[in-house]
Amino acid sequence: MTKPTALIVDDEPHARAKLRRLLEQDGRMDIAGEARDGLEAVAALETVRPHTVFLDVQMPGLDGFGVLDALDPTLTPHVVFVTAHDAHALRAFDVHAVDYLLKPVDPDRFVEAVDRALEAPRRGGLARSVRASLPPERQIVERFLVRVRGRMILVPVERVEYISAAGNYAELHVGKEVHLVRGTLQELEDRLPEMRFRRIHRSTIVNLDHVQELQPWSHGDLTVVLRSGTELRLSRRYRERLHGVFGP
Repeated sequence: MTKPTALIVDDEPHARAKLRRLLEQDGRMDIAGEARDGLEAVAALETVRPHTVFLDVQMPGLDGFGVLDALDPTLTPHVVFVTAHDAHALRAFDVHAVDYLLKPVDPDRFVEAVDRALEAPRRGGLARSVRASLPPERQIVERFLVRVRGRMILVPVERVEYISAAGNYAELHVGKEVHLVRGTLQELEDRLPEMRFRRIHRSTIVNLDHVQELQPWSHGDLTVVLRSGTELRLSRRYRERLHGVFGP
């Protein structure tokens, strides 16, 4: 019978080695792969789709919670957090982690964690659970995780000129590049910093820092001209929301 698979995620080589050794000694899971940071973790989770991920919390670039937040909603691995600190334990269980191991990992506790992962039912909506566990001030998006030529990269929100609707997805326009991210415009609007991003049309959100001028268009609508030369439509419906930003 095929064994469940496990993914190891930790930025410390010795920590990955210890988890690898413990999994091999336990023998109930096959190791599907390892990742050295959050970006590698997202790519690996989408590729190998493991039963369980042993996930470090504190990592450079993208931490453990950021990894879960970035996951495709169809991915529902069991999560065992592995960290040197207990400060994140409460939030870990808020996002339905099956266990929380403190470093250095005790072998007996590791066996218990594997027991729980193997016995736990699958749960969906990991990314939603992660976002819901954040305090309101932390739910604001500061950067987007996007795939570029097979690599996962982080794009700071200030680089995004505007965002356009694409069904249940959205297109981030960054210079000459366009990146597709999950989420509707309404979902993104709720999580973007309001002082920088505003809805100007039912299908467009603009970064105010990139706006150069407004020009009359027709029937009360305006054209928003970006510094890049891109022209976007500002509909009458959304002009009121921008009162005091672009003037009367």
